[in-house]
Amino acid sequence: MKTLPSLQIGKHIARYPIIQGAMAVRVSGANLAGAVANAGGIGIVATIGLGLNSPYFMPNLHRKRVKFSLANCLALIDELQKARSISPHGVIGVNVLVAVRNYADLVRTAIENGANLIATAAGLPLDLPEYTANYPDTALVPTVSTVAAARTLCQTWENKYDRLPDAFIVQCSKTIGGHLAGKSQDVEKPAYKIEQLIPELADYLRRELGAAIPIIAAGGIWDKADIDAMLALGANGVQIGTRFITTHECDADIRYKEFHLNANPNDVAIVPSPLGVPGRAIRNKFAEDAIAQSPNIERRCIANCLQSCLCRDRQETYCIIQALDRAARGDVENGLIFSSANAGRAKRIMSVTEVMAELTQPARAIAPIPVFN
Repeated sequence: MKTLPSLQIGKHIARYPIIQGAMAVRVSGANLAGAVANAGGIGIVATIGLGLNSPYFMPNLHRKRVKFSLANCLALIDELQKARSISPHGVIGVNVLVAVRNYADLVRTAIENGANLIATAAGLPLDLPEYTANYPDTALVPTVSTVAAARTLCQTWENKYDRLPDAFIVQCSKTIGGHLAGKSQDVEKPAYKIEQLIPELADYLRRELGAAIPIIAAGGIWDKADIDAMLALGANGVQIGTRFITTHECDADIRYKEFHLNANPNDVAIVPSPLGVPGRAIRNKFAEDAIAQSPNIERRCIANCLQSCLCRDRQETYCIIQALDRAARGDVENGLIFSSANAGRAKRIMSVTEVMAELTQPARAIAPIPVFN
């Protein structure tokens, strides 16, 4: 097993080609992002729902409550400052969903407060460079699920902004946790398998653009063998989410972490989401009710956070912010617990340092047993 290479995205270099996945609400906050950055990876703060239980949205006697969108931005500033205090010199970024209503405000807040990298998901960020023009050192990393999407993005950015993405994240819909690209019927038979998508995207970037844009593989990455396999396909790095949940530094409640420890792959299910795309989560009472479209599920929007929302607009599914927040704060039966297909592979709660060591260090060679005649 070879030593892993470093990963350069824009002007930022991480010792290892590992990006920690974004997990909301406050599953991947400052503590986890800072720890991963300190250990040589790229730490990511998930921006969705940060304001929900912040002092800005739930004020005490000394602070006036503000609108949820503003509370998110103010809470993001706090989270970035905390992450940077944990890792003064590491690479720290944020993940912003294009589908949220205050997407542009979150991007601006992140770059103005020191984020090295903006990763996006849940939509094509065709106008992202517009918000980051005054911060050329901030790396821009969109998520795509097809070469066609990458081509559209590159052509748009080149024509309008004279720039290209600094990296692409590509997802394996058969294994990745959280929201998936496409519709429920596409999960097991996606338009592109990651084994096909990575080399085809690399070929497009090289042949048509002549650009060395890093490709980050995401979905079901668990150990160094998985990382080596993705690099062999032509990826330059990987994104890992679920494995970091069962760490001391993960920002979620201990009950959330223990629920992951006690799960197994058979507990993983595809659930509907108010975003209109399926999600991969661990079965619990909430997930079963969501799958069955039970009338017991509350269909009240509490934050008005999405541009298009089945809960708010059609009173279908549930409030995604509320569901994720409940779980992360320890209500593991009445909240949504996203997970990759690797649920249950962790056997104990570890430090981020231990996890990164397992992910990055070559296995020690076992000396042959001497034979004496």
